[in-house]
Amino acid sequence: MTQPYPGPYQGPSPYQQRPYPPLPYPAPIMPRYRPLRKVAIVSIVLMGLTSLAAVIQSVLLWRSYDEVKRLVYGLLSEEEIDRGVESISGTGPLLNLVSYLLMGTGIAFLIWLWQARENTDFLYSPFAPRPAFPADPVRGPHRRATGWVVGAWFCPIVQFWYPFQIVQDITRASEPPEAPRSGRVRTLLYSWWATWTAFWVILVGGGAVAVIGFIVWFVRLVQVSESSDAGSPYVDIYDMQDFMVRVALGVDIGFTVATVLLIVAAVAASFLMLQVTDWQHTRATPPPIQDLPRPFGPPQYAPRYHRPGPNFPTYGP
Repeated sequence: MTQPYPGPYQGPSPYQQRPYPPLPYPAPIMPRYRPLRKVAIVSIVLMGLTSLAAVIQSVLLWRSYDEVKRLVYGLLSEEEIDRGVESISGTGPLLNLVSYLLMGTGIAFLIWLWQARENTDFLYSPFAPRPAFPADPVRGPHRRATGWVVGAWFCPIVQFWYPFQIVQDITRASEPPEAPRSGRVRTLLYSWWATWTAFWVILVGGGAVAVIGFIVWFVRLVQVSESSDAGSPYVDIYDMQDFMVRVALGVDIGFTVATVLLIVAAVAASFLMLQVTDWQHTRATPPPIQDLPRPFGPPQYAPRYHRPGPNFPTYGP
């Protein structure tokens, strides 16, 4: 007795492609190299424009010092006061321009620094075309995490040495293994950081001194107006006028010194950025393929194969 034919097979085809199960972890992101030359050039140009604007602002401050001194002593006429107000209102946008250029320069430099840090991860990866220094197995070639590349510049207290360590680690990680340790790069690195830190200390300290001086002048003016007698109502006012003139002179001197420090920092940072960019480009470029050495003597030819003769052994019938 035969079994009835059950009919066509209704199940899934054995040749049907089945989806692979999802991975229990995300796929790793492979490091890659990003060219830095364009970002470095933009940063250097902005550094030059910022330094030029700071020099112009410093010259304008010194040109207006005599008018400020006469204004404090009350020796200006109404026309001179109006002209001084117009001059101050005209230099205000320039001072804002210095601030805007400084902000743009900082953004461009941070972009370059972030990409340079990512490039060092590529240079120390197995995908790099050239070998690298043996890095620390725990920390790698850097002492700080990637987030500190931006956060170190805004975090209080640590902003005095964390940014320097980050740039120093990127410089060391970008240096080719075959290149000797250069004292020129070390000089550029320390010169940049010393002048940049001194620039901000003088700029912030000078602004704080000017604000505190104005508050002290106002408080003393109120005290004189309340406690002075009719016989000597202007003695302390003259002292306050001298104090305000010294504050104005200190602001001009401080801004001039800060401008000089800014120029030195811009020059040192420019040369350092160009050197690091050139190092990373050299290490990310595959080495040229060298020709194999040719042996001396006459050229060697491969033996020619002839058709087998009648005495050539064969197998089979």
